[in-house]
Amino acid sequence: MFAVLKTGGKQYKVQAGDVLRVEKLNAAAGDKVQFNEILMVGSTLGAPLVSDACVQAEVIDQIKADKVITYVKRRRKHSSQRTRGHRQQLTLLRVTDVLDKGADKTGVKAAVGARTKDEPAAKVKKPANDAVEA
Repeated sequence: MFAVLKTGGKQYKVQAGDVLRVEKLNAAAGDKVQFNEILMVGSTLGAPLVSDACVQAEVIDQIKADKVITYVKRRRKHSSQRTRGHRQQLTLLRVTDVLDKGADKTGVKAAVGARTKDEPAAKVKKPANDAVEA
């Protein structure tokens, strides 16, 4: 059975045993993670998500992608050439299970992106009242 999952702003068609490179997740090598944003399982389409479906995967490693080099040159100016490089941080996963029912009963932690914070927004302090009542 296959599923289409959504993570890191991208969609992946997966089945058990597949190896994926996804945007960096907040998990260490050897951890099991669960994807709950499932768009399609087998022939079941979600509207927009399939309820109570999940894909479980095991984290193999945290890796970096190949370096992407960009070269910028502007005409008619001296020394306006610039080379920049970027290596995207990725997580290497092996899909273990595709479940169409029972996602909330598995006990596996949900896959969370590395930059996502689960903390509530900071509260704004009220200024101290310096006026003395007479």
